[in-house]
Amino acid sequence: MMKGFRAAFFDFIADPFYVTESESVRYFSDGLLVIKDGKVEAFGDYEALKDEYLEVPITAYPGMLITPGFIDMHIHFPQIEMIAAYGEQLLEWLNKYTFPTERKYNDKNYAQEMAGFFLDELLKNGTTTAVVLATVFPHSVDAFFEESSKRNLRMIAGKVMMDRHAPDYLKDTAQSSYDDSKELIEKWHNNGRSLYAITPRFSVTSTPEQLQLAGKLVEEYPDVFVHTHLSENRAEVAFVKELFPDNKNYLDTYEQFGLVGERSIFAHCIHLEDQEFERLSETKAIIAFCPTSNLFLGSGLFKIEQAKSSEYPVKVGLGTDVGGGTSLSMLQTMNEAYKIAQLRQQKLSPFQAFFLATLGSAKALCLDDKIGNFDVGKEADFIVLNTRSTPLMALRNPEEVPNTLEELLERLFTLVIMGDDRAIQSTYIMGELAYEKSLIA
Repeated sequence: MMKGFRAAFFDFIADPFYVTESESVRYFSDGLLVIKDGKVEAFGDYEALKDEYLEVPITAYPGMLITPGFIDMHIHFPQIEMIAAYGEQLLEWLNKYTFPTERKYNDKNYAQEMAGFFLDELLKNGTTTAVVLATVFPHSVDAFFEESSKRNLRMIAGKVMMDRHAPDYLKDTAQSSYDDSKELIEKWHNNGRSLYAITPRFSVTSTPEQLQLAGKLVEEYPDVFVHTHLSENRAEVAFVKELFPDNKNYLDTYEQFGLVGERSIFAHCIHLEDQEFERLSETKAIIAFCPTSNLFLGSGLFKIEQAKSSEYPVKVGLGTDVGGGTSLSMLQTMNEAYKIAQLRQQKLSPFQAFFLATLGSAKALCLDDKIGNFDVGKEADFIVLNTRSTPLMALRNPEEVPNTLEELLERLFTLVIMGDDRAIQSTYIMGELAYEKSLIA
């Protein structure tokens, strides 16, 4: 059974940080997307394709803009309920707010309820894939994947590993974290659209013994991800130096245990040394840039121009980092990323921002054979954007869809600066409607 969608479409075929917009952006002001069995069957200009698919039922979104679903590179699902927790920086914030909240997830039913709420909120915000931290409790991962599987979502998640510098009620051990993670990998990795991430919280809360066993898991399951934090906060960086005095830098505390590779995701990376940028580039590791969190917790300004340099390019994606982050909206995340670039006297174009939230993240995660753009054969996760979703945006943006890349850039920038969940008209997963905005305000 095939189905079609007609609207203005845009996606990426290359990286706009390194090539021109005309080489990287694919745009059809009147396009057609044909889907068969949840995957892209055909994609292109409506007039060029319509005769071939006359019998296919078509859903039209006049005046709307369709783009691949957003990919959130770093987010904590248990922290959804403690978003907007006041007044602390990272280490104090963890102890005061985060750890007591995560304690609740010892209850599987509670974890299941919150996972369902969290995933529905992601869909409402146009996020179709995310890299997710659960808690130290293995059943919080089960709850998450059970709920994401019900929704047929492509999700990456893992059990937090944490055996020191945390409350006793949240500690595991090096061996139990290995055993639990191994069991969860066997159960969930490549089960449907679920993928697993080995997840030591950060070097502060993992002993060398635990990190060594995390590295053993990487050896045993080389196609799983590694997901952790790196150089978020100056006090954290100083603490890591105390805990690992013999290591040359923070990244090295992971690399010595085999945890740095092309499927390793490091959140934040604000205070990296030049040598660490170089090693991330050489190992093809990934940075999750989390602007709303970095501003909210006062952590610092990410050097995107260094990460996306030509000399030592690093794979970068955008993360909301809720609940340190202040919004589940990738549009709001792009907004703050633009401002951070401005504060560093840099420019982040709306094309570059959207790339980081779609194909850029898919490429970073080695998932660009499955998601990230509308190439034929890819999984059809996409969103319908309304660039006139609020009275102010309707005043700012004309009813007509953009005709040129220059007009498209202008329209996308209004989404970046003024857009939020209200701009998400619909979210589709494998070609099936998963969320639709209510007509009632």
